[in-house]
Amino acid sequence: MLSGLRRRIGALIGGFEAAQGSRRLKGFQPSRAHVNTLIAAAGSDITARARYLVRNNGYALNAAESWTGNAVGTGIKPSSLIADKDLKTRVQQLWLAWTDESDAEGLTDFYGQQRRAAREVFIAGEVFFRFRPRRPEDGLAVPLQLQMLPSEMLPLTRTETLPGGNVIRQGIEFDRIGRRVAYHFLRRHPGDLTDPGLAGETVRVPASEIIHVIDPVESGQLRGVSRLAPAVVKLFLLDQYDDAELERKKIAAMYAMFVTSPAPADVIDVVDDGSGDRIVEVQPGQVVPLEPGEQIQTSAPADVGGSYEPFEYRTLLQISAATGVPYAYLSNDMLKANYSNSRMALLEFRRRVEAWQHSVMVHQMCRVVWQRWMDVAVLSGALDIPGYERNRASFIACSWLPPKWDWVDPLKDTKAEIEQIGAGLKSRTQALAERGFDAEQVDAEIAADRDREQRLGLAFGSDPSPLLLPPPTP
Repeated sequence: MLSGLRRRIGALIGGFEAAQGSRRLKGFQPSRAHVNTLIAAAGSDITARARYLVRNNGYALNAAESWTGNAVGTGIKPSSLIADKDLKTRVQQLWLAWTDESDAEGLTDFYGQQRRAAREVFIAGEVFFRFRPRRPEDGLAVPLQLQMLPSEMLPLTRTETLPGGNVIRQGIEFDRIGRRVAYHFLRRHPGDLTDPGLAGETVRVPASEIIHVIDPVESGQLRGVSRLAPAVVKLFLLDQYDDAELERKKIAAMYAMFVTSPAPADVIDVVDDGSGDRIVEVQPGQVVPLEPGEQIQTSAPADVGGSYEPFEYRTLLQISAATGVPYAYLSNDMLKANYSNSRMALLEFRRRVEAWQHSVMVHQMCRVVWQRWMDVAVLSGALDIPGYERNRASFIACSWLPPKWDWVDPLKDTKAEIEQIGAGLKSRTQALAERGFDAEQVDAEIAADRDREQRLGLAFGSDPSPLLLPPPTP
């Protein structure tokens, strides 16, 4: 009653058209429920449909792979900020050895786990990792591994108040001041019938042992939503439309001859579908004899004409906007691409990806793993760092380097970057970091290459140091 009165008053005095109850907006009554309520009600269905589309729809699969390849690529790699060069080298070498052993399943390395995490966040909206401490006799470089847990392992329906005052919301346990203290995971995947464990059995895992990678879209959001959610309906209907169009073309391409004879024929290949109806399977180039008096009636489906491609293009543009993946990356259609529009689309896409890399992947996963890894490495004796406990903040300081971007015209971009460095607008350290390399490591490799070249008497045609300034004149 009150809301209707407010709308009528708004219609009289003007104001925001979006809030008025005009004829065009009369049926537009969206839910006012919080995003957590909506996810609890529909999250499992959205995730199931998103996974189905990625398994069965080429556009959905391409979108997921394109996002993953650009967001992580070969890995977001650490560069320790320890001032002691020898200690930094030891830390980096130990980290490199451990990355091959980080996966508790033994399927990939740490950078492969980053890739799997980015893919899961795109499809399901979230993913979990559990720290798995190992024994010294397991023979790992650092006795620590990571186990990936899909979002379905944390039940959305688990919401209750515990005797001690803590509250479980969508499988996450909070204390009285709202801090995450534990996660209540299922012991087996609810859809994995090959796992002999008890269905529905849960285990409480302290929050300190869990990494929850999520890209929340609203304030107060607890669980993730698939990035495919705004595109699920269009992807599914477009897939059905394509299948129907393909089947129509297949039927229209069938060419068959039908022969009517004055006497019954015994060579008709009739299929009984169980309902008593006689069905003749038509194949290309087939000659089908008919019973006396029988006639053939065929449908003549209208040709789609020239509207098919524009319709597909516009629909895929909407799917591209919904997923945040450029049209060319989504469809692999390069016919409509040129240098200018490709560069504009890539710049916008990469701004979004860079924001996601730093705010989600680095902040929620990479940074937490690095800190736990350093602690375990020191405590296990794999690293000997005197004064680590007193100066922990300085020892765990680290910068993360995403993989470099490949541009449409790398020669022009490289020349522009050289001019920026020469003009003092950018440092070599920054330029190398943008390419995914550590400046100190690159400089050490260049120096080692030059020493080896001089020792072996090698001389190459190109100058390897065009960016070095000439020595000052006396």
